[in-house]
Amino acid sequence: MKAIGFKTSLPVEEAESFIEFEAPMPQATGRQLLVQVLASSVNPVDYKVRQSSAKGKELETPKVIGWDAAGIVVGLGEDATLFKIGDPVYYAGDITKSGSNSEYQLIDERIVGHKPSKLSNAEAAAMPLTTLTAWEILFDRIRISEKDKGKSILIIGGAGGVGSIAIQLAKHAGLTVIATASRSESIKWCEKMGADHVVNHKNLVEEVRKAGFQLVDYILDFVDVNQYWEAFVELIKPQGAIGSISDPTNPVNLRQLKGKSVSFHWELMFTRSMFDTEDMVAQHEILNSAAELFDGGVISTTLTQTLKGFTADNFKTAHKQLESGSSIGKVVVEY
Repeated sequence: MKAIGFKTSLPVEEAESFIEFEAPMPQATGRQLLVQVLASSVNPVDYKVRQSSAKGKELETPKVIGWDAAGIVVGLGEDATLFKIGDPVYYAGDITKSGSNSEYQLIDERIVGHKPSKLSNAEAAAMPLTTLTAWEILFDRIRISEKDKGKSILIIGGAGGVGSIAIQLAKHAGLTVIATASRSESIKWCEKMGADHVVNHKNLVEEVRKAGFQLVDYILDFVDVNQYWEAFVELIKPQGAIGSISDPTNPVNLRQLKGKSVSFHWELMFTRSMFDTEDMVAQHEILNSAAELFDGGVISTTLTQTLKGFTADNFKTAHKQLESGSSIGKVVVEY
């Protein structure tokens, strides 16, 4: 089968930042599915792994990344019970395993969902990683529930992949959503996703208060917890909660939250698959629940660009766009 990967970490402009090669066809065992991949989207984790995982060395076998896919089940392990041959699926995968930048992929059925029937392969492939991340941080980490309807939430990075679906899920949960964006096109995108207020991140405290909020109940950081930490400490309500997916380069002073009894929550979508947690099948359930919301028109895909063709050049283009830091929504490569 054809696969696309890299042997060394290179700038995306370099000829061999991605290479096409032939790999052996995998065989499903245990609870694995063999999926024919039809579309794959690119997330910041993709270019971060490409930039760092083979830095200063050359791998014997190319590393295949990619953590979002839509496809068709074409093989079942002997213990797989959640799917049948021919089922359309979507999933975000496992960072410890070979990725979706290949024609076929093995994936544990417990982290796979039935593809939303009303979404195309490209539209569906845009959604698993960001939807799981936003869902888990809202409902598994901060544990927002019915009793929280009407409360306020500040989302940093509203026009990004995770921010775009987090706005939609927070609105569906009944929260008042304040999202950050600074460019006219990203402001319009956040409004399209359902944000009640859009503020400029460059003067965060001032902007949030100009929008009518002295303090907010919840804060989600999808950009850089170090950059905004002092603003978070000032803006969060007593007994509120802050959630983050970013990778701080400097220590975060959690003691600053003690006076307000504020909780802080990390979210990594790969935790369940990395550690084979007892509730790993929760991602299968989340993706199925999200599929119902997509098909019901409650939430919508955040796909903004589709690159046609399973080629190294298309993945280079997608990575370059994400590395620019100015992309809106999601970019998908359709095979």
